[in-house]
Amino acid sequence: MFLLLLLLINNKTIEARYTAQPPEIDGIIEELWYNADSAYDFIQYSPYEKVSATEPTVVYILYDNENLYVAFCCVTPGRSPVCDLGGKEDNVVLYIDPMSSKTTAYYFQTKASGSYSDGIIMDDGRTSDESWNGVWYQASKIYEDKFEIEMQIPFKSIRYKKDIIEWGINFRRYIAPNQEIDTWTECTQKQGFMISTFGTLYGIVPKASGYYFEIYPEGIIRYEVISDTTTLKPDLSLNLKWDLAPQTTVDATINPDFAQIEADPYTLNLSRYSLRLSERRPFFIEGKEIFYMPSSASSPLEIYYSRKIGKAINRNVVPIIGGMKLSSRSKNWQFGILGAWTDKIIEDSNEIEPQRGFGVFRLKHPFSTNSEIGILVSSAASSKEDYNYAFGFDGALRSGTNQFNIQAALSDKNHKKGYALSSGLKGYIKDFYISSSMQIISDSFDVSDIGYVPWPGLKGFKTDFGLYKIYSKGFMKTLYIGPGICINQEPGDSINWGKSISFDINPEFRNNWGINSSIDAGFAYEADTHYINRTVNILVYGKGTKYSIHFGGSIDYTYNYLRNWLAYQSYNYFWWEYDIISRVSLSLYNRLWWEFNPNNELYAVTPTMIPRIEFQATKDINLSIYSQLVFLWLNEENNKPKIQSNRVGLLFSWNFRPKSWIYIAFNDYREDVNGQFHLTEQLSAIKIKYLLYF
Repeated sequence: MFLLLLLLINNKTIEARYTAQPPEIDGIIEELWYNADSAYDFIQYSPYEKVSATEPTVVYILYDNENLYVAFCCVTPGRSPVCDLGGKEDNVVLYIDPMSSKTTAYYFQTKASGSYSDGIIMDDGRTSDESWNGVWYQASKIYEDKFEIEMQIPFKSIRYKKDIIEWGINFRRYIAPNQEIDTWTECTQKQGFMISTFGTLYGIVPKASGYYFEIYPEGIIRYEVISDTTTLKPDLSLNLKWDLAPQTTVDATINPDFAQIEADPYTLNLSRYSLRLSERRPFFIEGKEIFYMPSSASSPLEIYYSRKIGKAINRNVVPIIGGMKLSSRSKNWQFGILGAWTDKIIEDSNEIEPQRGFGVFRLKHPFSTNSEIGILVSSAASSKEDYNYAFGFDGALRSGTNQFNIQAALSDKNHKKGYALSSGLKGYIKDFYISSSMQIISDSFDVSDIGYVPWPGLKGFKTDFGLYKIYSKGFMKTLYIGPGICINQEPGDSINWGKSISFDINPEFRNNWGINSSIDAGFAYEADTHYINRTVNILVYGKGTKYSIHFGGSIDYTYNYLRNWLAYQSYNYFWWEYDIISRVSLSLYNRLWWEFNPNNELYAVTPTMIPRIEFQATKDINLSIYSQLVFLWLNEENNKPKIQSNRVGLLFSWNFRPKSWIYIAFNDYREDVNGQFHLTEQLSAIKIKYLLYF
């Protein structure tokens, strides 16, 4: 009783009340819901923080043995709800932290049109992962001056611990006409959406018991044309999920189809470091938050990078024979074990990639409300003489908006041993902001088979500090202004240190437009060359009820590793998305690289242009058509730009039931070869993913 009184005094609470009769999930809040406890008194997060919401919202909570039920009643006085399928419309989000971890939570978003999305937020709200895909149900109903949304979250779709009867919970509402964001518990621009500030859902006692299975077969028919070779490839794969307990899950995959129908965007890499790609494969996404190592440093020690398993080599994706993963979460411990085996690749009678086994072990322990420490062990091996192992320790100490991270790691690759250390600090003291990071990575540190740390030998320290001001009224929302200092030693150098200073001005305006700008100059040393580095960066961004836009770029005087010279280079980009009509949106993503030679003469220009049109036929059916054009202009070739490559793609997707999809895809890729535009690769595929869930 005392604990409950303490919660009522210090925290917003809502009671989960049991219902013997489940509500019908049709978007209509029937009389049954009025037996539930309710949440109201929402507070603005944006455009004005800490003031009452302009439109009332009421949320109801019920549960039975198998499901959590949530209903939103969103009143829109004096207007009709904005229901724009595929566009920016009125919507709500449910957040739950079933482990009371204060660091990790699920989110479930439903829009007025009924379209939906889900995901996970981590690091006490500092990081999000939209790739998580759960089984849940939702419906919406539009009225003249309000809209209502119902959600059903099966307990077996989420991780929870039976002996915890208090969950973290929060709600968010987006009011489209004035781009207003309201939350149930108070959130500020400085804090962001912190899980540790969530309210409390108490009295919830899930009675779900037994063992739950997901059997997830996939079938694909792929028609490929590569150069002059045509193949028809039917294939089957199988994914399994077994919940040993509500907080413990076993995942397995056999012969998975991880080929990406839509290729990663083209990037011209002028640096010495390889590019990092995002993970989109279901087997590696499940339980991803456990294997994740939080970091606030600019160069985190990612000793487990899942894209190394089944990587691409010369257009060939390394086949994954199978994999298995055990992951578990409780309030006090989280652990994960992953194993996978990849097949060999043979080209022209030469083995370019051997069969390889991978293993990962992760253990985390939360402490002090929302802080955590952990260890991670990763490995890859094809034989006793061809292996790569790593051991890492990490910790995150959090207090309010402040966070300190530390990571340390040891590596061993084929008897070559190395070490690395990385740490970072971010925080506020009233209106003063500071961010600092430090890295020491030995020359022999190597996790190239299992991780993403492509800068062995890097040593450096960086700090930014200055005024961060939040304005309660007027056209300005926030303003950051301040200097920075960077000291670093490039890989391969044990004597020379680079030193630079920077200055940032980042205003954000009440109309959801903003500017990030910085200048940087100092003494640098790399590639056996001393020089004065200078950089100017600017980003302008904004969004309205029908559009989103980002544009800007940078100009640097630095080393161009692609051309092997010291000179100016510039990068510009433009991203724009516009909702033409309901269900149809158009986006355009342009990037432009400018390369100069050491005589300050323009040497090459590489533009890319990706127009895309999206048609949202229903909340479950989507058609996307895009083109990725890559041009090249070289000053030495008669000033005539040419198309270097073009990729045209079409993807039809139908989510006909939870986690069950039909895909129809077409992908045509052509390259310039000796002045002639030739077909390099063409793919047509039909893919069916069907979930059996019991």
